[in-house]
Amino acid sequence: RPGAHARPFSPLAGQLSVEDTAAMVLCKPKVLPLKSVSLEKLEKLQRAALEAEAARAPEGAPPPPS
Repeated sequence: RPGAHARPFSPLAGQLSVEDTAAMVLCKPKVLPLKSVSLEKLEKLQRAALEAEAARAPEGAPPPPS
């Protein structure tokens, strides 16, 4: 009713008012990678560089002069 007035709320009168509030909705946790894609690429490049260096210089050979 548009013209109706609500009665005043009095805590001593024993009236209770309950409002409908939005509750938190919990969603499933997302699995995040421990390493980023760019970090994995960088590690792969570093491993490839170390393997290439090891293949060029046989073990026991002195390092090339600078």
